Order: sequence, then C-alpha cells, then structure tokens
Amino acid sequence: MPAKKIVNAIGRPRSEKARVAILKATMKLLEQTTLQDLTIQAIASESGVSKATIYRWWPSKASVVIDAFVEHHVVQTPVRRDVSPREALIKHMYALVHQYAGLPGRIVAQIIAAGQADAEVLREFRERFWYGRRAALRELFAEGQRIGEFKRGVDPEFIMDVLYAPIYFRLLWGHMPLDDALVEGLVANAMPLLDAP
Repeated sequence: MPAKKIVNAIGRPRSEKARVAILKATMKLLEQTTLQDLTIQAIASESGVSKATIYRWWPSKASVVIDAFVEHHVVQTPVRRDVSPREALIKHMYALVHQYAGLPGRIVAQIIAAGQADAEVLREFRERFWYGRRAALRELFAEGQRIGEFKRGVDPEFIMDVLYAPIYFRLLWGHMPLDDALVEGLVANAMPLLDAP
C-alpha cells in the first residue's frame, strides 16, 4: 500500500523538496540578517518558492524561522542513547554550548526577543522545541534512575532548570562566554544534585 502524502489544510500535497529549500534558505539568510529584518519575500527569492506557498504552510516569518532552527539544531545537540545517561547529559550540554556560541544561539535569542512582544511566537517555540527537549531529558533521567546512576526522588523539572538556566542566561545577557568552562562548572556544581551517591 503506497504511503499517504502529507496534505496541507486546503488539500494540496506539501512538497518536501520545497519545504527543505525554504528552511535552508531561511538559515542562510539568518547568517546575514536578523529575524526582525528577515522578510518572507527574501525567503521566497532565496529558496525559489513563491511567497504564497510559504504563507500557505507557515503563518508568519517567525514560524518559518522556528522550523528552520529546529530542523538544523536538534540533530546537532542530540540526547544520545548509545552512552550512559550521565555521559549523554554531559555531551548534550557541551553540544548545546558549542551551538549556542554561534548562529543557532543568535537565532534562539532573536526568537525569545520576538516572543516578548508576541506571545504566540513563544508558545510555538515552546511547543516545537522546548517541550521536546525536556521530554527527552525526562526519559534520560528516568533511565539513569532505573540503572542507579541518578538519585531517585529528584524533581526532573527542577534539575533541567538548574542545568539549562546558566546557558540561556549567558546567551541572552552575553556577560560571560558560552564555552567548555561553563559546562565544566555545571558538571562540578549542578550534576551532584542528580548523581547517585
């Protein structure tokens, strides 16, 4: 039985080739401009896809940027399953810091800034990115507890906030670098809250 095509709200099949071209074009443009200055017209010109098609699939340029970010960022900051939960968590934090020190970090900061004036942007970013990341870490913590690597009874939501908050604080304020020393500090000072005795 042939696979069903993905169909958008008005019944027309969504072209995967066009979708990929749009997201790649968006990331390329964000190397040279900001979310605020980015336009759907520029994305259309760069991708070779019409503005009408872009608007049919995304309600706003922020939505396009969020999808482009998620598509290109998540694969660069995996929550791995081929190593121990503790090692996977540390590797994830190193990857996150390295990514956020560059273009992906600038994009995240711009999305969060846009979300201060438009609650819908933050809602979409939480749903498309943030909640998925936290769900992956909850699974990691549960596995770590199951095998005795992490303490039982620790609130995973609190631990996630403890680990992520310094990264996002430095990203948004720029008062100190996003570098390996930050992760080393988190491992030394925050991980003991999670590590089993």
